[in-house]
Amino acid sequence: SRFIGTLTRRVFQMQKMAIVAFGAALIAGTAVHAQTVDTAKTKRDTSSAHRALPPIVVTATRTPKTEFNAPAPVNYISSKMISERMPNSVADLFRDLPGVDVAGVGTNQVRPSIRGQGGQRILLLEDGIRMNNSRRQEDFGELPSLVGLNDIDRVEVVRGPSSVLYGTDAIAGVVNIITRVVPDYTDASIHGSASYHYGSADFQRSPSVTLEQRDGPLAFRFTGMLRQSNSYNAPAGTYGNITFKSSERVNDTGVNDNSLAGLISYDLTPGQRIIAKVEQYDARDAGFGYVDPALLGTDQPLIRILYPKQQVDKYSLRYEATALRTALADRVSVTTYTVRNSRYLAMNIFIPFGPGTPPGAGVQSVSTNYTDLSTLGIRAEATKGIAKHLITYGMDAFGDRSNNTDSSATTVVGFGPPQTQTSTTPQVPNATFQSVGAFVQGDFAVLDRLSLVLGARGQDIEARTRPATGSALISKNSTVVGTANAVYHLASSVNLIASAGRGFRAPNLVERFFNGPTPEGSGFQESNANLRPETSLNLDLGARYQNATTSFEAFTFRNMIHDGIRISLTGDSVNHVAAYQNVNVDRLLFTGAEAAGQTLLGNAILLRASYTRLSSRDELNPDNPIGASYSSKTIGEVDYRPDGGRWTLGYEIRHNAKMSDGEIAASPVGIDLPAFTVHTARASVRVLEHRGLSGTLNLSVENLGNALYSEAANASFFRPQAGRNLLASWTFGF
Repeated sequence: SRFIGTLTRRVFQMQKMAIVAFGAALIAGTAVHAQTVDTAKTKRDTSSAHRALPPIVVTATRTPKTEFNAPAPVNYISSKMISERMPNSVADLFRDLPGVDVAGVGTNQVRPSIRGQGGQRILLLEDGIRMNNSRRQEDFGELPSLVGLNDIDRVEVVRGPSSVLYGTDAIAGVVNIITRVVPDYTDASIHGSASYHYGSADFQRSPSVTLEQRDGPLAFRFTGMLRQSNSYNAPAGTYGNITFKSSERVNDTGVNDNSLAGLISYDLTPGQRIIAKVEQYDARDAGFGYVDPALLGTDQPLIRILYPKQQVDKYSLRYEATALRTALADRVSVTTYTVRNSRYLAMNIFIPFGPGTPPGAGVQSVSTNYTDLSTLGIRAEATKGIAKHLITYGMDAFGDRSNNTDSSATTVVGFGPPQTQTSTTPQVPNATFQSVGAFVQGDFAVLDRLSLVLGARGQDIEARTRPATGSALISKNSTVVGTANAVYHLASSVNLIASAGRGFRAPNLVERFFNGPTPEGSGFQESNANLRPETSLNLDLGARYQNATTSFEAFTFRNMIHDGIRISLTGDSVNHVAAYQNVNVDRLLFTGAEAAGQTLLGNAILLRASYTRLSSRDELNPDNPIGASYSSKTIGEVDYRPDGGRWTLGYEIRHNAKMSDGEIAASPVGIDLPAFTVHTARASVRVLEHRGLSGTLNLSVENLGNALYSEAANASFFRPQAGRNLLASWTFGF
């Protein structure tokens, strides 16, 4: 097709430019040890790193830094935390971290939220490659479940705009899922692990396997995971205006899915590597989750959203050169990738007309959608050290090609013979979405104690429909954003951090081109090809303290979103129903404070605590509640890890405060979202460790008190969490 041909030429032109630009660095350079970094920079970053094995954060600046020296608020999730806490996806762990939250329920439908914002305002990455989908609704981000848990090395979350480095969608923050590489084994034997995971609440069964080998410059890694889970039950109890007299089913929260990943890497020299990776994720019988409307009160709607099947195939090829000594670059990375994401969606919605109408009267809407989205992309970047400074620069491009098939039937019942309207016209026409951007960022050691990170990006985006006949709709946006971060080393154990950055989110294909009846059939949404990108200005002020046994940080932030996209009445009507359209009208303010710390008592007891407060306001309509996350969250945790590390014990308590400014006015819960407190107990034991073999048993009991509650984002369409849930996993390593 013309699109694939044009995009392929553009991608390979960019790849050629990247290779030519960086080729001189490769030819003239001398490759040295793969992990060597600029000497002055390393000295500055490690001078205050008192903790053993400090995590390396690369997402915030694309250069290695410890958490203590990162110029932005970050969260870090290690593979050890993943194995001990046994989440369904990494997003489940966000409940236990400051500044972040979750939306959605069930085994694979949980999505991240950062500082009160979710959906397409968060950029989800895997190894720096974007996972966001231009065919998703604005409030539906892509699924972290697409990456198998046994393939993950760590997760880095940047709280605050990161559009300079990553482009569109990084308006509230970035979640970067970083997968494992093959270690430098001293032998050529095959290593790996096999594990089995069980969950009692949803009767989850999940075996997984990992195999890897390194033989000289050649290495491979294979991971596979199967998972089956059922819908879970919420416990009896009272939550706001809702009372369950017994445990009740939260329907469509299970899944049958599997993830496979294969990686081959080859070291051209000690400092140059090629990595090829193939991944597949396949999910069946997933759903949005719902409870019987009769349990929630009179005249409650039925909203059932199912995902009968989703399959994602991803192929990537990456070239890395580290520690070059050339005029153009010290480090170079070029990644090309292609993704195919096909998804079925089925919706069954019934909206009762309510009092004054015949019993059972309402609108019944049944619709199905099939979307096949193909993506082709490239990212090229280089880093050059100049004296004590680092310059990172590069370009990226991607193109989405969307094919859609829709069918819908809307029926009015309760007033004589049912009246049905059917349609097979795609509500989002077949379309393409293309993006090309370039960025530069400098990390400058201005003074002995002061570091500045300054950056800028320019990005062009074009969306275009592909009609069978007639003229195409074309929608174009160009955006320029910048960032400025400062780290002041007040003392060897104290850093002060200030940052100001602009983020942006270009409207996706759904927001620009959706044209058809709204899902519940009560209105008609018209397309708007003139939508502008949402933009934000975020300010952060914070401080970090760290010594040999204690670390603490505190941040306050203010994020203002301009030209926010909202669906609004046009004043017209289509087919005798009100007409709506997405428009740039919102001005939204998100503010908050975050604090987190940990301390080691003796050699065995680790105490952790965090506190987050979030507030949101519609600046143009202060009476319009927009909160979609908690108002405040307090977490306390104690871990007992005796010398030797063969076993651990842990206990955690989380308290979410009452919320009064959320999007819950029509919720059966009531005007306010009640406070709740949940408890979790954990234990692990290593029962085998002999001649390279190991065996570990992890146990956890979530919702220890069996409380009925809902996360804030799941309250307006009430979907409570599971009751008491025993998790167990056994891992055998070799």
